[in-house]
Amino acid sequence: MSLADRLRRLSAARLQGMRRGIEKESLRALSDGTLASTPHPAALGAPLTHPHITTDFSESQLELITGVHATPDACLDELTRVHQFVVRTLAQPAHRDESLWAGSMPCGLPPDETIPLGRYGSSNIGRAKSVYRMGLGHRYGRRMQTISGIHYNWSLPGLGNDEHFALIRNFRRHAFVLLWLFGASPAVCASFVAGREHGLQPLGADAGSLHLPHATSLRMGRLGYQSEAQASLAVSYNSLERYAATLQDALTRPYPPYEKIGLRNLGGEYNQLATTLLQIENEFYGLIRPKRVIRSGERPLHALRERGVEYIEVRCMDLDPFEPVGIAAGTMRFIDIFLLHCLLADSPPDTPAEIAALGRNQHHTATHGREPGLVLERDGAPVRLVDWAGEILADCAPIAAALDDALGGGAYGRALAAAQAALAAPQTLPSARVLAAMGRDFAGSHIAFMRAQSAQAHRHLTDLPWSAAQQAAAEAQAQASIAEQRRIEAADTLDFESFRQAYLAPEGLAVAA
Repeated sequence: MSLADRLRRLSAARLQGMRRGIEKESLRALSDGTLASTPHPAALGAPLTHPHITTDFSESQLELITGVHATPDACLDELTRVHQFVVRTLAQPAHRDESLWAGSMPCGLPPDETIPLGRYGSSNIGRAKSVYRMGLGHRYGRRMQTISGIHYNWSLPGLGNDEHFALIRNFRRHAFVLLWLFGASPAVCASFVAGREHGLQPLGADAGSLHLPHATSLRMGRLGYQSEAQASLAVSYNSLERYAATLQDALTRPYPPYEKIGLRNLGGEYNQLATTLLQIENEFYGLIRPKRVIRSGERPLHALRERGVEYIEVRCMDLDPFEPVGIAAGTMRFIDIFLLHCLLADSPPDTPAEIAALGRNQHHTATHGREPGLVLERDGAPVRLVDWAGEILADCAPIAAALDDALGGGAYGRALAAAQAALAAPQTLPSARVLAAMGRDFAGSHIAFMRAQSAQAHRHLTDLPWSAAQQAAAEAQAQASIAEQRRIEAADTLDFESFRQAYLAPEGLAVAA
């Protein structure tokens, strides 16, 4: 069946049922472009329990979360409101010199061991979150964990597991399009790669900033979220069963380098949650993940096996430093179109050889994507990136038209047209604009450019209308999260080691008989 035939079988009601949500990470940075070392602002509530404001790896790294929305505009509106509360909270005396860092690659970082880990209180689940982060620091270094991005959570009614995994296979094949169009991290502060082999080049006279001239997303290249240990996993996305079996093996198989780190240090403090290749499911890095909302105490892998895939999580989007909240509604619309294309196009099973080639394509696009004539691998043969991307965008035209017909207006057609225009003018891409602005206005300084973008976004968000009722509601939600954390702490009955062993027990990953 062709893509057009599959599209015709998608009713307007199903397209109207498409939903999306955002998880957006941002470092708190000082006005001089260095990492804020202050604790998570108490006025924002408890990171353990707040539904919209938590922290990611570091105490200095906020994660802002929207609910599920029927339109990109509604999603962007909520993300903006959460940002408004955050920036107003940062105006308090203890945080007055802080703003949200506008870029994916971090601000100026202190020595690795002094980057603060996220703290979640004294409950067992709170301690587990902090110990997990301690393990990430030991395994990959804390600097890598300070990279920030946007996760796009997407669902369409009526999809089964096989359809979700067909979508995922095609997404992995074609994700280079998103890296090329929306990558915005072609440069880094030199503090991020201090002491590492990196192959980057200075930009202008500023030795404190490094870049690659045709890079799109260093965040998604070998300097970003990468793991040699995880590279050994031959993860197949041909079925939920095969994916789950691979993940279970990584979650239960001892990994000698991590056994050397040890579960605890000589003082008895925990170094990590486990000595297996993955401590928990979230440690598995990937461009995209199959997801399911979990129940209290449930393992994510068990939830997937028990009740199937509910939505997918796109994980390859950089923060756009030219947008106040890191992403535009037009970008969301293009992702919607792109995901439908991944769903509707033919999706043959993956193979180990193809998976290896896709990894090479990702790294070439991340580091050299705008290089004229860049060639990728497709079905064992060379193909120019721009030619392949052009074919995909052309195939997206009827999908954009169907979405506009179902939802009204022409916003999806405009989002696709913008992508096609960018394909013909790579100098307009975010990655090219970042380097151009750095060189033109900031003497090649990544820190200076991102400081300016961060300050501009902060002013924009501060100047937006914000009522006393909105402030009161946000403060009440923050206080409710603190009360909920205290309730969880008071309800604990197990000691932490017993809790840890029970949560990580292999039987918790299996489907109930």
